[in-house]
Amino acid sequence: MQIGSISLARTAALAPMAGVGDRAFREICKELGAAYVVGEMVSSKGMCYENEKSLELLSVGEAQRPMAVQIFGSEPDTMAAAARMALACRPDVIDINMGCPAPKIAGNGGGSALMRDLPLAERIIRAVVAAVDLPVTVKMRTGWDAAHQNAVELAKIAEDCGAAAVTIHGRTREQMYRPSVDLEMIRRVKEAVRIPVIGNGDITGAASAKAMYDATGVDLVMIGRGALGSPWVFREVREFFTAGHLPPPLPPEEKARIILRHGQLAIRYKGEAVAMREMRKHAGYYMKGFPGAARLRQQAGQLTVFADLERLVEGMLAAQSAAPQP
Repeated sequence: MQIGSISLARTAALAPMAGVGDRAFREICKELGAAYVVGEMVSSKGMCYENEKSLELLSVGEAQRPMAVQIFGSEPDTMAAAARMALACRPDVIDINMGCPAPKIAGNGGGSALMRDLPLAERIIRAVVAAVDLPVTVKMRTGWDAAHQNAVELAKIAEDCGAAAVTIHGRTREQMYRPSVDLEMIRRVKEAVRIPVIGNGDITGAASAKAMYDATGVDLVMIGRGALGSPWVFREVREFFTAGHLPPPLPPEEKARIILRHGQLAIRYKGEAVAMREMRKHAGYYMKGFPGAARLRQQAGQLTVFADLERLVEGMLAAQSAAPQP
């Protein structure tokens, strides 16, 4: 598929995830086969006030390309200014967040709250498209709630404003992350516009990716929470769609290598103290499915230095070796 002049393999992209989808995790996902990655959402106001944390989230490295940076806010002029500022980080795409359900975002008029004010959403998209020469995309939900599912209308507005693609998470804001995604609504969005449509929600492997492609006709699927603790999901999806078969399961030793590489990248970009504190949640996700996972997750919550992560991984492998083999 194409986003502007950018060609993407029809496999799977990494969704933006606040607090976990940082540079280290994005690089790991790219190494394992993600076709495209989107960075953590960044406040347009924070950028315009030169907030250090906001600017840090915009980091774009060559190993992550093609990559979008995602901005959120509720003021057209501020969003346009933030998009222009983001150009200094040399992203490939600017993504506008109109889907975040978090109360602190939607409660301030940003994210999914914009689906309740389509005239404002239109002004924001037009302002950002006019502000930059890069492709601009829009990420949305199906609507605010069951009575107000207007994703088709917003997608058409985005197309008319010059957006290069739209991404739709197949739930309303009210639903947050349950129940299952609405594939029918994603299909309706795809049929309503000529620009590429990316489908997001509930994809955890090749089978669920294929199910979304088949049911909706989307141009690309996007994986978010399904990649936490298993970034090798991108390897599975890529192999399935490019070679026609599933790759063999990763051995525990290879998973251990990936976990340690993730930790090393995090230290490179954030320093050991911050990196290991933030790796606690990732390490907890990685332990899922291993024997003694509860004990291992407790240990993961105490990471302080890289040696702690090494000991955790050693314990994970030891527990796997000691477990009865099927």
